[in-house]
Amino acid sequence: MQTSKAIMAWNVFRFCTALRGLGSIMILLVLGVVGVTYYAVVLMNYGPLLIDGGLHTLASLAVLIPFHGLLAMLLWSYFSVVVTDPGSVPPNWRPAIDEESGEADPLNMSQYSGIQTGDPSHPKVRFCRKCDQFKPARCHHCSVCGRCVLKMDHHCVWVVNCVGALNYKYFLLFLFYTFLETTLVTVSLLPQFIAFFDDGEIPGTPSSLATTFLAFGIDLLELGICIECYGIPYHAHIFGGG
Repeated sequence: MQTSKAIMAWNVFRFCTALRGLGSIMILLVLGVVGVTYYAVVLMNYGPLLIDGGLHTLASLAVLIPFHGLLAMLLWSYFSVVVTDPGSVPPNWRPAIDEESGEADPLNMSQYSGIQTGDPSHPKVRFCRKCDQFKPARCHHCSVCGRCVLKMDHHCVWVVNCVGALNYKYFLLFLFYTFLETTLVTVSLLPQFIAFFDDGEIPGTPSSLATTFLAFGIDLLELGICIECYGIPYHAHIFGGG
């Protein structure tokens, strides 16, 4: 018991604030992945096919048109998550008399004087000791941002922001467009990947081939992350349920 109290007093979560320093690095890393993918798909493989004519041109257009459309939506949704505030508790916010019934009459602080000592007579009232203020249901304190976030899902280092009430929609769209984009890239680069191991030689310089394989591997990994780690169907279900 004494050990657990000592750990809580030490507050290991204060080290989470170091993640703020990854902000610009993570954004540059995401843009770097986009750049490698664009170079491999457009400049090295399908862009040159546009001037060949015939079926090669049609195949190139069939890849490049949806690729650019999905890429535009992916970047829009990504930066929307990055720049949109997830939502925070308004200053001096007080719980309503009955949150479930929708009554919005504020209560005096004196009526909640026992909240900091864990008074069981107010089980629905939540108080953040770090922010020194009340917080509504599904609101959690983020150790990275140093504040309480409304309907907080998690702090995502890839978007350098918390995912909460006001940017959850953009986060879900970012996952959706990333899933579609990585699926398209993986399928479009798969023939080059197979041809290399079947024939042992495909057109291109060593650097261009390395870029193509790198893009293929990265997008295949991203596709797996979208499916397994983030759980698009799960987030869609949560979003649909409010």
